Amino acid sequence: MPDDRPIILITNDDGALAAGIGALRKAVAPLGHVIVVAPTREQSATSHAITIDRPLRHIEHEPDLHSIDGTPADCVYLALFEPRFLPRRPDIVLSGINHGPNLGTSVFYSGTIAGAREAAIRGIPAMAFSAPVGVDLARVADDAARLAARLLMSEPPIGSAALLNVNFPAGPARGIRVTRVGRQIYEESVIPRRDPGGREYFWIGGRVTETGDVEGTDAEAVGQGYVSVTALALEATSPEHRHLAVHIAGLDPIA
Repeated sequence: MPDDRPIILITNDDGALAAGIGALRKAVAPLGHVIVVAPTREQSATSHAITIDRPLRHIEHEPDLHSIDGTPADCVYLALFEPRFLPRRPDIVLSGINHGPNLGTSVFYSGTIAGAREAAIRGIPAMAFSAPVGVDLARVADDAARLAARLLMSEPPIGSAALLNVNFPAGPARGIRVTRVGRQIYEESVIPRRDPGGREYFWIGGRVTETGDVEGTDAEAVGQGYVSVTALALEATSPEHRHLAVHIAGLDPIA
């Protein structure tokens, strides 16, 4: 007898055996046929990189739990286009629960969000989940499952597929807010060091120093104890700077 339950593909950037993805997998199990295809090891801040310069290795840890030694985008791509992973096209793709927030401009660096974005690019509704380190993952996963259930039941929007970024606060949520992407301003830090062999290496980046304009943003909502839900766009063209492109191209209207 065919299994007509919804297909839910899960990925992350912390690794297929991470606690966050395990909690999410368990919480959404009642919603459908859940299949995990996630990186073998941590892939934080890999953004939307795909691996084209080496082969990708696969491990099946147990039925419906797979790891790939690549990025989150690699994992979703393989799951969608290599028939062994999924019985059919997934109904939704979930990414997370990430061990740490993905707020503000972190959306450009996040491997967690890239896993969801890869699905949305392919026309599949997707949602990324992130929470501070040390949260009650079972509680957060239950909240995530309720949001995933709503996504499953939602009518597809006109245009591109839905891509939602969800961040949870550290404690029990006071509610949910629909937010916009804020700004995360990081320390611009480069730390040079030497290894035991005397060869130089670098650590780059630093902690968040400020969040810029916070009104209505994801960072504001989470800081005030709310779950933040942000709709992300796939359209990369900037109407705001079209006039500059026209000028640079030498196509300005004749005065």
